[in-house]
Amino acid sequence: MDKALSLAQIKRIRSLQQKKFRAETSLFVVEGEKLALEALNSDFEVESIWRKDQIGEKAMERISSLSSPSPVLAVVRQKTVSLSDIALEKGRLYLMLDGVKDPGNMGTIIRLADWFGVSAVFCSPECVELYNPKTVQATMGAIFRVPVVYCNLSEVVSKASAASVPVFGTFLDGSPVNADFCCKASEGSIIVMGSESNGISDELSLLINKERHILIPSYDVSGKAKPARSDEGSESLNVATACAAILSLIRAR
Repeated sequence: MDKALSLAQIKRIRSLQQKKFRAETSLFVVEGEKLALEALNSDFEVESIWRKDQIGEKAMERISSLSSPSPVLAVVRQKTVSLSDIALEKGRLYLMLDGVKDPGNMGTIIRLADWFGVSAVFCSPECVELYNPKTVQATMGAIFRVPVVYCNLSEVVSKASAASVPVFGTFLDGSPVNADFCCKASEGSIIVMGSESNGISDELSLLINKERHILIPSYDVSGKAKPARSDEGSESLNVATACAAILSLIRAR
C-alpha cells in the first residue's frame, strides 16, 4: 500500500540532518536496507520507516541526505549511555577517543570496535556527534551494537585505575608497540586515540603513565623500523587506520 509523506513530515525528517534538531528531538536517521534492518533488530526504538517503492523516488530524494537515495530510510530514537552504565572489567578491551572530529573516522572506529570485540568507546565532549549522518553511515550498523559514551575522559581514567585496568595512549614519542604491550593490553585495557590534528590533549596525557605511551612504528622499504619522529615519509597515520593496526595487533597476540 502506498504511503504519502506530508510536507510537515518531509520538513521534520530533513531537519534531522542538522545537529540542532537531532538534539531537540532525540531522533536520528539511518539510510539503507542493511542499516534499517540493523536498527529493527536492535534495542533502539524505530519511530518510522519509509521505503522508496512506497513513497516514490521524488519524495525519497527530498528526505535523503545521500547523493543517491537508498531504497529505505528509518527514523530512530537516540540512546544515551552514561559512564555509570559501563562496568570496566579486567579481560575487556576499551577505546577512548580524545577530540576525534571527522565523522568518517568516528564511524569507522566504532565499526572497528565492533569487529575487534571492544566493549565500549569513550569519547570526549569535543568529539564529533555520534548521530551525525556521516558517522552513522560509516558505522555500517555497529552503532546499534557498541556502547558509545560521551564524558569527561579524566573520570574514565580514574575509574580504570580503581578497577586496575591499564590505560595506554598513542603518542609520537611513545615506545614502539611490541609483543609485551600486546600481551598486557589483551588482558584488559583502555587504548586512547587522539584527534586527527592534535593527538591526545596535554591534560589527558598527564594522566597516562609515561611507560604506557605507545607508538606504531613506521618502516623503510627494507623493512627496517624508522626512528621516532623521522622526517622521512608520512608524519602520522589516520586515526582510524592507527586504531585498526593497534586492535589487530592486540587481538593477534
